[in-house]
Amino acid sequence: MSTVVAALAAAAVAVGAAVAPFLPADVAGANEHRWFAGYYDVTLEDGEKLARSNLADGDGGVVLAFVVAADDDDCTPTWGKVYGLDDAAGRFELDRRVARLIGEGRPVAVSFGGAVNTELAVACTDTAALTGAYRDVVDRYGVDTIDLDIEGDTLSDTAASRRRAEAIATLQRERADDDRGLAVWLTLPVAPDGLTSEGLALVEDMLDAGVKIAGVNAMTMNYGDGGTASLIDLSTGALDATAAQLRETWAARDLALPADGVWSMIGATPMIGRNDVPGEVFSTDDARALNAFAAERGMARLSMWSINRDRTCGSNYVYTGVVSNECSGVEQAGEKFADLLAEGYVPTATATAAPRTPTIADDPATSPYPLWTSTSYYSAGVTVVWNGSVYISKWWNEDGPAPDDPGLDLDASAWTYLGPVLATDRPFTLPTLPDGTYPDWDPAALYDQGDRVMWEGTGYEARWWSQGKRPDRSVLDRDYSPWKMLTEP
Repeated sequence: MSTVVAALAAAAVAVGAAVAPFLPADVAGANEHRWFAGYYDVTLEDGEKLARSNLADGDGGVVLAFVVAADDDDCTPTWGKVYGLDDAAGRFELDRRVARLIGEGRPVAVSFGGAVNTELAVACTDTAALTGAYRDVVDRYGVDTIDLDIEGDTLSDTAASRRRAEAIATLQRERADDDRGLAVWLTLPVAPDGLTSEGLALVEDMLDAGVKIAGVNAMTMNYGDGGTASLIDLSTGALDATAAQLRETWAARDLALPADGVWSMIGATPMIGRNDVPGEVFSTDDARALNAFAAERGMARLSMWSINRDRTCGSNYVYTGVVSNECSGVEQAGEKFADLLAEGYVPTATATAAPRTPTIADDPATSPYPLWTSTSYYSAGVTVVWNGSVYISKWWNEDGPAPDDPGLDLDASAWTYLGPVLATDRPFTLPTLPDGTYPDWDPAALYDQGDRVMWEGTGYEARWWSQGKRPDRSVLDRDYSPWKMLTEP
């Protein structure tokens, strides 16, 4: 996707989800329904945003971006080299939040590649290892749709293109044998006259390897025009040209297009607001126009780069000429690009919504977090389990409504729903230290700041003077407890 935005994101700073996937009727029939899903830059997560996360906000779905290799010659899949898959599960509950989206019947795709870092097919020189890397990601998140975002120097790597095509074809066959579909979208850069020659060659490599392509998603952004022409005119022209190229490519191979024609396998992804090329700006009016064009042509998919950027920049952001990862760079006047692009493209991409993951009964011995009670004190950022679901506190609270109270709207509730308890969750435990590391806590003793004690095997350090205040209250109440938990001596 955007080179500048992705490069900035890359510089920013496990639990497998056994969930019912969001399944198309089959790969060929998956284009019978139009869908919207914005890209979400996973590398911008830091764990502190969970209570106000926008991953599940709004309508439509999410394309999670970008899975890349851990290093130039390391075939391990990571999120932008910033987080391993287990890191993403532990730090900001990605597995659980994906399970929530799938359970709600929302389109969810994982995008491999992007503008920076090393795409898996480049790092994985062994095709079997590459297939395994793709498989690990698809199986972990339970998705039935993948997005291959191939751009920059990776587009010209013909050996990687052949490995990628062979690996994806193998994975599709495996899943077909297990009665599971895998919809494959190719996200490629376009010029005003359509796909580049390298992008078209990648499409051909995929077809020649036997990959069933669900669609081609054009990156309608960064044309290099500098704003001398209308961005929406450039984009619609590029899409018309792409449609003509795909017709010719399918015809040259005697392949049948979907019953609804070539437009039912075409998508578009604008870069909302300020693009990387100075002078090129995609406005909210452009979003309306692109949506109208897509509806008229019967396009299968609309996306955007990115969900993270879908808001007006704050008044403290003074670098108005610099593209931001976390705001659009244009005045949105309270509108959301996602809402404008999603009009007519919601609900979902495929035939039926997945059934909700079965609820796992609350059990303090097996739950991944403490069970919620009305008698405990909870600081902002504390995570709990209630009725088979995981919630995180938005502010300090106690003796309030249950996290799933149906009488409260999202803004009024002290809790944010993250997702279901998963069958693969590990039980919640406190960190322990060796016996005798510190003296046992004594309710009669006076403790000063910096004193350290043990309580039921866990170490604590005094934050201020106290007497008779049990240290373990600090597990849930980090604001008012005079103790903080220690994770190492």
